[in-house]
Amino acid sequence: MAETAQKQAFTCSRCKAVEQVDVYPGVNVAADPQLREKVRDGSLFVWECPHCGTRNLARYPFLYHDPDAKLMVWLLPDGQMLPEAMQEQLETVSDRLDGYTLRRVGDVGSLIEKIAIREADLEDTVIEMVKYVTRMELIEKNRAKEAALIDVPMKFYRMEGPDNEMVLSFPLDGAMHGVHVGFNVYEDCRGILMRNPSVKPDAGFARIDSTWISKFFR
Repeated sequence: MAETAQKQAFTCSRCKAVEQVDVYPGVNVAADPQLREKVRDGSLFVWECPHCGTRNLARYPFLYHDPDAKLMVWLLPDGQMLPEAMQEQLETVSDRLDGYTLRRVGDVGSLIEKIAIREADLEDTVIEMVKYVTRMELIEKNRAKEAALIDVPMKFYRMEGPDNEMVLSFPLDGAMHGVHVGFNVYEDCRGILMRNPSVKPDAGFARIDSTWISKFFR
């Protein structure tokens, strides 16, 4: 059954006008395939102020569900809390979803990344280690920018070429940069994680990001 949009009030970041905006608390892309692309490109979360024309990001809890890929991602914007009853309901549902990848993210960019990783038939736990290794290599090559690179928010962007090279993107010095990583790095990282079974997601909707991987590799 397709989800129905609900109205929620948001304040324009520029003119401070308050507008009622259509939001979707969740989307099952099997039932709502037309919304898949809007989630993937982020447009589902953008609204334009009718007074000044500013495009704003609507930050609200959202549940993405792809039953074919067995992926469920719970977007809970940083600093926001779900009602306790709803949180308990989601955690209860997670116990019945055998074979699913269940994730929690704090921003729209991370939601889009989780979808891209799954559609590339990759594992986000391995991708986090790939990003960790790549960041360390960049720091080694660019000692002058070490402090900036340590905390740079790196994202999986896409795979390309006949050798399945991975492209990671990250902001630095006010611009977006990309780095190409060979698929052999992914395979090496996957092997390391397989040999270290203690490096695994928590139960339920796990948050898999740079903070998670840094607990195991320092």
